[in-house]
Amino acid sequence: MRGQLDGLIEAIDKETYCVELLMQSRSIQSGLKSLDAFLLENHLRTHVKDQMQRKGDDEKAIKELIRVYTLSNK
Repeated sequence: MRGQLDGLIEAIDKETYCVELLMQSRSIQSGLKSLDAFLLENHLRTHVKDQMQRKGDDEKAIKELIRVYTLSNK
């Protein structure tokens, strides 16, 4: 993704045609969405799972899930 972002910045500096910039931008956004999904799944399978199993930490896990849900719907 870093290479894609660097490429987009370079294309902007070169004043590349707008449609091409938009296509590159959408590609980066798609990659970020995939990264978000991966990070969320990892968090759920590890941290949240552990928190839900520990007495007293289940409320923290629920609050985090609500926060992530809220962020994903903005």
